[in-house]
Amino acid sequence: MERDEKEMKLIAEVGAASYKALIKAKSMVKPGAKLLDVAEATEKYLRESGFGCAFPLNLSVNSEAAHYTPSMMDDKVFGEKDIVKVDIGASKDGILGDNALTVDLSQQNGKLVEASQECLRNAISRVKAGVMVSDIGREIENTARRHGFKPIMNLGGHEVKTHELHAGIFVPNYDNHDDTQLEEGMVVAIEPFVTDGKRGEVLESDVCEIFGYVGSAPIRAPEARKVLAEIESNNEDEPFAVRWLTHTVGSKFALYKSIKELAMAGMLTAYPMLVEASNGMVSQSEVEVMVTKDGCEVLTK
Repeated sequence: MERDEKEMKLIAEVGAASYKALIKAKSMVKPGAKLLDVAEATEKYLRESGFGCAFPLNLSVNSEAAHYTPSMMDDKVFGEKDIVKVDIGASKDGILGDNALTVDLSQQNGKLVEASQECLRNAISRVKAGVMVSDIGREIENTARRHGFKPIMNLGGHEVKTHELHAGIFVPNYDNHDDTQLEEGMVVAIEPFVTDGKRGEVLESDVCEIFGYVGSAPIRAPEARKVLAEIESNNEDEPFAVRWLTHTVGSKFALYKSIKELAMAGMLTAYPMLVEASNGMVSQSEVEVMVTKDGCEVLTK
């Protein structure tokens, strides 16, 4: 997979910006802090640094594994016993970053957090051109079980392409016997999720604050047309948070009604919050790497 010097430089810049945003968000995750404040400050930081957001900042708490981002006027705060997954990525000219870490505010889930971190380290050590994705999944699963935990079976890593965060290959968190091989030059997110829950899988909840644009179609409601025009102007390429559209219509009710109408018409795809099926605590660790002949280069650093 050939990449020119300009693209390689941009990939490195986006990776570095993603990591800086992750560390900034981490520094603000404290008991009593509002999730909305952390999200808005982190996303503003990326934009002021000359980057967009590959997706809204995810701040998923306790049994929530992924896809929770604050709503407009969200008053939720971090609790002293929370375990928080922080997941963010920068974007620029279609190049996307993706990285995550877990903050244990309770100081009682250190073993779970360390398990996901070791899963990530061991998985990275397996990455190189020609390795099957199932080999990486086996390494993650074996590491998690050695720590007494389970990997989340229906989440995993993924290839990253231009304007496509979840593209191409899927990197499982267990041995799914997929013989797909990594190729030199691929950009891949390695993303172990580990849980102390009995099920080791996630289910979609009825909470959804993140959507992606699919395409346009006729829509009659004037407010929905207004929201659609804003999405097509400013949020067409990457997933967006509903709260990014607060200025488009006059009320929260009108905004959510419009989003629902657009989704039902097939113009938007929803990314619901994902929750561990047995309400187990979840820890996540993630980096984005570029596959090389003999290993990989971590991009989000």
